[in-house]
Amino acid sequence: MRAARLIKMVLLLQSRPTMTAAELARELEVSERTVTRDAQALSEAGVPVYAERGRAGGYRLIGGYRTRLTGLARGEAEALFLSGVPGALREMGLEDAASAARLKVSAALLPSLRDASRTAAQRFHLDAPNWFREPRTPESLPAVADAVWDDRRITARYRRGRDEVTRELEPYGLVLKAGVWYLCARATEATGAARTTGIADGGLEDPGSGSGSGSGTSYRGYRVYRIDRFAAVAAGEERFARDDGFDLPAFWADRAEEFARSLLRSEVVVRLSARGLRALPHAVDAPAARAALEHAPAPDPDGWVTVTLPVESEEVAHGQLRGLGPEVEVLAPGTLRERFARDARRLAELYGTP
Repeated sequence: MRAARLIKMVLLLQSRPTMTAAELARELEVSERTVTRDAQALSEAGVPVYAERGRAGGYRLIGGYRTRLTGLARGEAEALFLSGVPGALREMGLEDAASAARLKVSAALLPSLRDASRTAAQRFHLDAPNWFREPRTPESLPAVADAVWDDRRITARYRRGRDEVTRELEPYGLVLKAGVWYLCARATEATGAARTTGIADGGLEDPGSGSGSGSGTSYRGYRVYRIDRFAAVAAGEERFARDDGFDLPAFWADRAEEFARSLLRSEVVVRLSARGLRALPHAVDAPAARAALEHAPAPDPDGWVTVTLPVESEEVAHGQLRGLGPEVEVLAPGTLRERFARDARRLAELYGTP
């Protein structure tokens, strides 16, 4: 256990110029006192870990010290080959680079581990697109991916309905969601970076329901764009300084949650049985189910619970709640209740006793 932690500590210091005791403690999930003891143990073992004291101090490796990959266990080697997404790498134009990297890693592994790439590929495969959707690679994706890697600003023509707008963007990251590519970017001041709405230019459409990071971080000026809506992309030579506080997974979770909630413009009041209550998160959008269940009262004498459910529209609510069958009773609005009453009469006609 400690040996694995010491190796991880060396690799962390190898990948960053300096790390504070607090940062190492957080990464290693130990106390700062344990970090101090581990650093001393590494130093005694010949690993040149140097501790700098003071407010701007921390731990670092000196003398260009590098460790080797020959200490990988089989499970670690197989996980390494699973870390890439072949289809996504191919669409971004990085297949050759990824193949070369895998060859170099394979060459550095012990002979007994060199079949790790084959064993991993035969056991796990990622197929990102939804069923019944033909995956299409946006023409602009390779150019956008290059700009993301190089931190270069891009000028993009973006389709908004029937119109096209031009945006000067700082491309921060790419997200592949259900077979659709999105660009998370910060608009420059010339194109209205002060706008702070979560979904820019209709860019984030049908992203699914995000869980929300709850980070509370303010991502002022950052927006999301569907890459298949870029009519043209031109990358300039000028690089931008990335904001080190930008967290791509947290940003995406926040925006996806915000988008899902923005669709919930109406409310319905329903009464649910115990079984219906359990099935609600599987029948409606996750943010809607959470909002309803957070404020659910105690069950009535019959064991049913009345909740107010946010919905996109009455039409959507009708389609979603029908899946709960007799485990749900719509109380309001009256027009939706009448829809279900008509459904019930039709079902009684179909299945009633002759």
